[in-house]
Amino acid sequence: MTGPKAYLTYTSSVLAGAQSGMQECKHQFAWDRWNCPESTFHLATAKRLRSATRETSFVHAISAAGVMYTLTRNCSLGYLDNCGCDNSRNGKLGGRGWLWGGCSDNVDFGERISKQYVDALETGQDARAAVNLHNNAAGRLAVKATMKRICRCHGMSESCALQTCWMQLSDFREVGDYLKLKHDQAHKLELDKRRVRAGNSADPRGAVADALGAISRSELIYLEDSPDYCAKNSSLGLHGTEGRECVQHGDGLSQWERRSCRRLCHECGLRVEERRTETVSSCNCKFHWCCTVKCERCSQVTVKYVCARKQSGHGQNRRRPRGPK
Repeated sequence: MTGPKAYLTYTSSVLAGAQSGMQECKHQFAWDRWNCPESTFHLATAKRLRSATRETSFVHAISAAGVMYTLTRNCSLGYLDNCGCDNSRNGKLGGRGWLWGGCSDNVDFGERISKQYVDALETGQDARAAVNLHNNAAGRLAVKATMKRICRCHGMSESCALQTCWMQLSDFREVGDYLKLKHDQAHKLELDKRRVRAGNSADPRGAVADALGAISRSELIYLEDSPDYCAKNSSLGLHGTEGRECVQHGDGLSQWERRSCRRLCHECGLRVEERRTETVSSCNCKFHWCCTVKCERCSQVTVKYVCARKQSGHGQNRRRPRGPK
């Protein structure tokens, strides 16, 4: 990354934040047809993200959120020079029976530096750039929206007659869950095509601003319908769902996970294939005087389910997928 020399000191935090965003994206979409491949995060090359689909709206949002989150956390921990807790409200009345105090996470700092690094990648003046910048901002707003107020009691025998409170970052998983919901509810923009055809000028961005209308800044937006994620498409860098693993049984599975075989395999015209792997290892080892160790050989069978092509004669009818999932 390049930028003003004053901000080069933050580069390691920016890279760590981008990595956090990528890992969270992989977690959120682990059982979706589009499973957040790493190639999607080549933001600097731009070509990979010149599409503006529902999925790329999430990529921009979680990337910006990850960078802001890491910068904010490292600031509060004292890892960055000339940066620390947000004490701007300390000592002021926050509400009935509590005052601002402690060490609030400095989200304004994280937001400012994140914006300078992440938004700098959008150099175009077209509609896609405007949409990407909107989604970057929505990601940063998600970090603020998921913050928690933490309080400590004061008073005789911990009577809690007065509390001191501060704002703290939530776990990044909560930011990911928040943005995944925003992804599911994302808004497709219908632009004035005459203004968009105006070329690389400010007019396409104006068309986006007009199309946003009453859509909140915290919502994700996109321009294009998602491609068919069931099928392999090398030109788009899509691997399809053939060979993907799904889950059928297990304790503590969510409804989304339990339906993964139907979503990834059956609805994409594939069958579920059971694959068994036997692993043999030493077990029940005992020490014998003197001085040997004798072990038994134990085998363990691991079962996994993957999407595979249907065998000839079993029909090739493909169910109609419900959206790009």
